[in-house]
Amino acid sequence: MAHDLKIEMLLPATPKQLMPLLTDQEQIEIWSGEAAVFEAKEGGKVSLFDGWMSGVVQNISDKGLSYTCTCSDWPEGTAASLVQYTLKQDGEQTAFVLEHKGLPDEEEVKSQKAGWLDFFCTPLEDYLMVRFNKD
Repeated sequence: MAHDLKIEMLLPATPKQLMPLLTDQEQIEIWSGEAAVFEAKEGGKVSLFDGWMSGVVQNISDKGLSYTCTCSDWPEGTAASLVQYTLKQDGEQTAFVLEHKGLPDEEEVKSQKAGWLDFFCTPLEDYLMVRFNKD
């Protein structure tokens, strides 16, 4: 059985404005408030949330990106999961889809969904609202 999650949001920025916020290490650190590493190239290193999540970029384009993901509190030997962001222009906004596939179990799906919402989606959306003056 697949243990996946999907979060869909409409973000107040165009894909062109949003992509650097997802792929530029300094930008990620500004809106997330956490240390990050993001080498924006296939095979590049990813480390988010002060090193709690790490992986390798699998694909990157103007329509989205994907990277492997392993969390520091997962038991040793746990297979890496896959995180994928898809961006689609919707007027002056972006239809943003975050998928996290191949999680170890259903409990981890619940934990990851809460984490993505609390530490990624909400801070990113809040930052965009201020940066682009959207109400």
